[in-house]
Amino acid sequence: MGEPARAVSPDGRASLPGGPRGMLGQSVDRHVGARTAKALGKLGIRTVADLLRHYPRRYASRGRLSTLRELRLGEHVTVIAQVASADIRPMRAKRGAILTATITDGTDRLTLTFFGKHRGSLEYHQRRLRTGATGMFTGTVGAYRGSRQLTHPNYETFDDLDDEHEALGRAEWPIPIYPASQAISSWTIQRAIAVVLEHLDAADLPEALPADYRRAHGLPDALTALRWIHEPHGDEDWKRAQKRFRHEEAFVLQTVLAQRRAAALASPAVARPPRSDGIRDAFDARLPFELTAGQQEVGRVVEEELAGTVPMMRLLQGEVGSGKTVVALRAMLQVIDAGGQAALLAPTEVLAQQHLRTVLDLLGPLAEAGMLGAADQATRAVLLTGSMSAGARREALAAAASGEAGLVIGTHALLSEVVQIPELGLVVVDEQHRFGVEQRDALRAKAAATPHLLVMTATPIPRTVAMTSFGDLETSTLRELPRGRAGVSTTVVPAHLPRWIERTWERLRQEVDKGGRVYVVCPRISSSGSGDDVEEVADLDDEDVEAYGSAEQVIFGGTGSADRRTMASVEDVLPMLRELPALEGIPVGQMHGRMTPEEKDAAMADFATGRTPVLVCTTVIEVGVDVPEATMMLIMDADRFGLSQLHQLRGRVGRGSEPGVCLAVTAAPPESTTFERLSAFAESTDGFALAELDLKLRREGDVLGASQSGRSSSLRLLRVLTDADVIDAARTAARDLVARDPELTSEPGLAQMVAESVDEESAAYLERA
Repeated sequence: MGEPARAVSPDGRASLPGGPRGMLGQSVDRHVGARTAKALGKLGIRTVADLLRHYPRRYASRGRLSTLRELRLGEHVTVIAQVASADIRPMRAKRGAILTATITDGTDRLTLTFFGKHRGSLEYHQRRLRTGATGMFTGTVGAYRGSRQLTHPNYETFDDLDDEHEALGRAEWPIPIYPASQAISSWTIQRAIAVVLEHLDAADLPEALPADYRRAHGLPDALTALRWIHEPHGDEDWKRAQKRFRHEEAFVLQTVLAQRRAAALASPAVARPPRSDGIRDAFDARLPFELTAGQQEVGRVVEEELAGTVPMMRLLQGEVGSGKTVVALRAMLQVIDAGGQAALLAPTEVLAQQHLRTVLDLLGPLAEAGMLGAADQATRAVLLTGSMSAGARREALAAAASGEAGLVIGTHALLSEVVQIPELGLVVVDEQHRFGVEQRDALRAKAAATPHLLVMTATPIPRTVAMTSFGDLETSTLRELPRGRAGVSTTVVPAHLPRWIERTWERLRQEVDKGGRVYVVCPRISSSGSGDDVEEVADLDDEDVEAYGSAEQVIFGGTGSADRRTMASVEDVLPMLRELPALEGIPVGQMHGRMTPEEKDAAMADFATGRTPVLVCTTVIEVGVDVPEATMMLIMDADRFGLSQLHQLRGRVGRGSEPGVCLAVTAAPPESTTFERLSAFAESTDGFALAELDLKLRREGDVLGASQSGRSSSLRLLRVLTDADVIDAARTAARDLVARDPELTSEPGLAQMVAESVDEESAAYLERA
């Protein structure tokens, strides 16, 4: 598909439909130099709107020094400190000189290191870094001989800034510290913003918040808030500005969700009431286990909603292995009993095929309509994926279109225009976070009448996240696990300790000798390929993914090097494991996203039967794959994954009667935030607690779909874990506004910002498609 239509702004800059207008849509290079614009671009800042929404990370005071003790290795930091000393000495091993300066907060110290071809090239820095001078220093925290240091940091002393500050009367104003990089410093960003603010007026800014809402919550207008957040005269200014923008972000988001919900509810659904002695009752009678109390309660809620003409719009979340699939299957069978069809959308072929196998196993003769030996109440389940043969695809399409198949299971292939499901009464979307909203709605649009919707996720979602990410849905939660699960123990394995690595392979051997199966998960398919080789690895900040050493060093022991930040890959790890003396005689298989469906099926079959009891794989096995004999999960470069994803991976083992073991291998330094995050993962098996911690440690991400679209987060100040009151207030007000004014004609500024959010998301979806 081609690119979406693009508008051209008055300055000749192409922009997406609905993008920022007027001055806000102008390129930053019209207001700052080309060099600064290029550096800003590396931070994702390309327009004036981007620049103005690049809010300070924190605020500092000239008289208050930063706490140096809290600095972590690998962090890019900006600190305010005082120079304690600055000395130049010649290099010992080669020509050149080194300037070593020490800065202090009064308690702790940090070294600044500058290299030069000769002493004279460093004297400029030595003069500026006089003892007693105070200033701002920015760079990435490294280590040398056990001491933390910044190498060639950017810096400005307050002596450098005094003339400017005094002339503007800013000596006592809070100093904004912006998210920056090696390419551009915080104070350079501050100056660029000041240039733009000088020429900005109220007419340039859409006002997203209704006047009565601003008054009720004591919030300033948009222009005042922008000036306060970037050029505060006191702490009260930036605090009030941040409050305003948190409300704005929440209000725009909740308005989008309210409009979506209102549109979905405006068209009635076909009522699908339960039927006595139908296929669902027959299914319940053949279940080999008793439903948990949670499954029964959610089942009652879903049953009632399916029986009505108001479309069900429900999110079903639950721990790994809590039985969401059974709840969804009972709902689909209720719809089939009422004369409808149901479609289940899965994010990967492996998961879609797993769902089909699970459904066929659970239904037995109930899924064999048209076959000899089928039950009286039988239906048929078919699979639709992109890689099916032409003949199999034609057969599945015909079964779905004729209504013969009551259950249609598939991947994105279900969204194709050629797929017809005329009596579609229920859409089930598994692992919703892998899809955009448009994909969900594209499948629902295939129905003659609005179908009911059940969204499932095994990634636990805190309540406030559910209100934002899935604010158009009602939420049900399954926390209770089926009886008989033995549980999983987790250990973090430091890659720099050879004996720990040796013990890891010994432990793997023990599991296989006992009859278990072992997953060895790698973040990449190939170490020499492009970014496409990375499958479903969490989008972490650079400082969160410091991985040292090669796969070979980790597997065979030895310390890594910060110069070799190669992720473990299936193609590298597979032959290495086959050479390990500890694993002699053990067949090792592989599975990843480049393999054909037939190859994946064969790999999983060999793994499940024990023909290859060790499977080196990517996160293609993250969800849905169910091998009860799997007792061990070994995650290579575990720091490359988010906490929720690690929890998902861990959920693949310990699903039978034998206890599971999860080993998270990392080369991250023990004192780093990354290692702390992995330790938290090892200490807790509560997916909901880990999900909340994941949000605290990482950016919220874009709740309107950035994880799918690849664009930056629309939430810059709103924190879904701590701003529940803001989200609640915005949700109530937005729903009331949409109820009385669906088109937002009374709030043009809000309508513009909503259009920008939705159009950007739609354009990103079209570009992906």
